[in-house]
Amino acid sequence: MERPTIDVTRLVDEQRIGSFTIRLVFLSFVIMLTDGYDLLAASYGAPALITAWHVNPAALGPVFSASPLGMVLGSPLLGWLGDRIGRRRTVILGTLIYGVFTLLCAGATSIPELMVLRFITGIGLGGMLPNITALNAEFAPKRVRATLVVLMFMGVTAGSTLPALVVAALPHYGWQGLYIIGGVAPLILSVVLFFWLPESLKCLSLKDPKHARARMEKIIRRVRPDLTISPETEFVSTETRRASSVPVAELFQDGLHWITPLLWLLFAMNLTANYFLYSWMPLLFRAEGFSSSQAALTTACYYVGGVIGGLTVSRFIDRRGLVPVALFFAAGCPLVACVGLPGLPQVAVMVFVFLSGFCVLGVQLGLNATTALIYPTRIRATGAGWSFGIGRLGGIVGPMLGAWLIAMKLPTYELFIAPAVPLVVGALACFVLVRLCRQRFHGDQLNDAALSPQTSQTELRGGDTSLATSGGPARN
Repeated sequence: MERPTIDVTRLVDEQRIGSFTIRLVFLSFVIMLTDGYDLLAASYGAPALITAWHVNPAALGPVFSASPLGMVLGSPLLGWLGDRIGRRRTVILGTLIYGVFTLLCAGATSIPELMVLRFITGIGLGGMLPNITALNAEFAPKRVRATLVVLMFMGVTAGSTLPALVVAALPHYGWQGLYIIGGVAPLILSVVLFFWLPESLKCLSLKDPKHARARMEKIIRRVRPDLTISPETEFVSTETRRASSVPVAELFQDGLHWITPLLWLLFAMNLTANYFLYSWMPLLFRAEGFSSSQAALTTACYYVGGVIGGLTVSRFIDRRGLVPVALFFAAGCPLVACVGLPGLPQVAVMVFVFLSGFCVLGVQLGLNATTALIYPTRIRATGAGWSFGIGRLGGIVGPMLGAWLIAMKLPTYELFIAPAVPLVVGALACFVLVRLCRQRFHGDQLNDAALSPQTSQTELRGGDTSLATSGGPARN
């Protein structure tokens, strides 16, 4: 008699959304909330820091770029580590790193010291991102995978509004208060993650399912408490398993040789615009005569728009892949340029800032989700890590470009044309990527299972969809 078998890939892909999935997305959203807060702490603390240290605003450009530079290193490095030792451990490690070093930023006494601390903070932030992305993708049902990943990432956008609220509500706490709050929160959260964050079931099934059986069985019972699992039940996966370590070369195999570099280009272009706006909007609005509170609240409209834009794009990515991302890219170009139109009242500026966030941050949330859809489990964190890491090169260029243009004393309307230029490049590249993905995935829908010679067209387009075989429990 054959042993009962449970296909863990199909178990996850075909599950109903229950309390386990909701709890994981919520916990991940809170992680990203602290991430978003930390990314913007430097920008919102800049006016008070300039006053306290008597430095030129342009001198803060390297500080703004230090964290993205750390992400360039941390994202691929800890992404690779996550594919080796698991998502859970690497997420906790990244959270501890950026919590500790954000807290240390509050005690910085010079620009170079703050730069070093922000760089190490970026390593933790960058390393956490690809692993929490992979973890959520590997627990999300296939039909709503992009939607749940986007919902998780909206924690970054929501967290980006918190420094503005802290500045408006606690104006007398200075720039140090922003870093203290931004450091303590992830340290507390890391303790919660240790007890509550699960390991990826798909990742465990590809590593060593025999030795990981007890952990897998515990997780499966939480995902599908209705299943009956006997000691004879065998856990298998339909995804390919390779014994060697995960090489970066795999990101360019199985039809990905043009998709991966184009995806990197999109990340770089969009994050160039994003980080330009992240870093300089508060100061540029202050230079236009806005009060500290007006500048903070106007900038916050960017992130509010991003939350709504992310919700909107998430409803279409699962069905139409990169098509809505390309459309958002194209719409963001003129909207960002309009933010700097001379003579606009504050209300009109807030509207254009909101619409810019709707499109530009909507694009970023969509791109984040595509890394979880394009790459298979064995290289998902690596693929996401390299995309996030290469993208952060744009995060370095954006603030430095702003510092250079501000030093040239350009008018505000010309300064806001600058981030629209990379958006134009990104829009054109995204439409090319849409075409390539249609060829690889045989339509607009993105499939996270890599096409390999062993995978037949019957398996891709249909085939047996039962969860269990040989007498195993069937899906209700």
